[in-house]
Amino acid sequence: MSDFHQEGIITTLHALYEVFDREEYLIGLEQKLEEYSRHIRISLLLPCLYSEMLNPQVLDLIVDEIQKVRYLNSVVVALGDAIEESKFKEAKEYFGRLITPERDVKIIWVDGLRIQNILSDISERKIPTGVQGKGQSVWLALGYLFAREDSDVIALHDCDILTYNRLLLGRLIEPTVNPNNDFEFCKGYYPRISPTERTMKGRVTRLFVIPFVDIMKQIMHDRGYRELESFFAYHRTFNYPLAGEFSFTARLARGINIAYDWGLEVSTLSEVYHRVIPRKIAQIDLISNYEHKHQVLSPDDRTKGLHRMVIDIAKFYFNYMRSNGVVLDDAFVEMVRQTYYQNALKFIKQYSDDAEVNDLVFDRHEEELTAWYFHEFLWTTWKEIGEKREDTQIPSWNRVLYSIPDIYIKLLKAVEADNA
Repeated sequence: MSDFHQEGIITTLHALYEVFDREEYLIGLEQKLEEYSRHIRISLLLPCLYSEMLNPQVLDLIVDEIQKVRYLNSVVVALGDAIEESKFKEAKEYFGRLITPERDVKIIWVDGLRIQNILSDISERKIPTGVQGKGQSVWLALGYLFAREDSDVIALHDCDILTYNRLLLGRLIEPTVNPNNDFEFCKGYYPRISPTERTMKGRVTRLFVIPFVDIMKQIMHDRGYRELESFFAYHRTFNYPLAGEFSFTARLARGINIAYDWGLEVSTLSEVYHRVIPRKIAQIDLISNYEHKHQVLSPDDRTKGLHRMVIDIAKFYFNYMRSNGVVLDDAFVEMVRQTYYQNALKFIKQYSDDAEVNDLVFDRHEEELTAWYFHEFLWTTWKEIGEKREDTQIPSWNRVLYSIPDIYIKLLKAVEADNA
């Protein structure tokens, strides 16, 4: 069972329902959402790679669960890694089972000629559109939803969740759709434990992001950067900052810049930080355990696995500090590396104690070695960004609309033509 502790400037919504009957709780939750959906239009955005369709034991579970809910106004699938038209048609047929008289379903064919032409048109106006990946797919799908003008609240989750159930979806949506709450953004969190290996997962969150933002909060305090201290304290408040599940109001989403690399999650938290007052931000315990596909460490190849994730995330934080008045140089980055690593070792001791009391397998040597690699990746990040600032965000749709007033019309026509 979850506790009920509140810490930090945002609201934490715990899994207190676990003391009651789960099925009874789910029935009540969905009844509430169905009532809210009479007045508030709810959309679900699913970024999905074609390769994930080749793993039906996972995706079938997700689609079957979504099929059972009755409060969604629309489902938009952003399909990536599908250059061939046959793959797009396969996705249309596969996700078509979600269509009901009350629920529309559309597939954004990211690799399709019509969408690619739109991206080219936007790029010609000197507006960056990023590179193909989850971030760009999410950005395109959001643009289409805004063009339709039939979404008040938008929820997003990945398509590789091994432990998915519709309770996760309902709890993800409830805080932002409940008119009594007044939340504009809600981030999911959960434990990541492998039942077969009896080990903790979520290495980048546990061993990099949390120790990093924790120590950066202290460093910014010591150096007198009060705004950056608050910024890192805000990030430290989130239990699982790299969770890919969140819901937000369409009004907020229109003004958010979207990162197109592995910095997507922390970048989104930062965008929310600048646009929403803390009392309108929440995080919610979604599920008793969360499993999805795991990434390899890839210590020798910075383009893959956890290596790439850490570099992309660190790149975002370094660029953010630079944009807020911090002068980055070799000495500063070296100090950050060493203090991060020492802080990570403290967290590893805490994880080890937690694992011990819960009878989990915990390889402390491997954990410390992973943290050491992460601290090495920080130097790689610094050498990559050097003296230049590389922006990895795609501008908000509000910004695009200023330059291309008819962009929504073009996007609507493209998606409707593809789905005809």
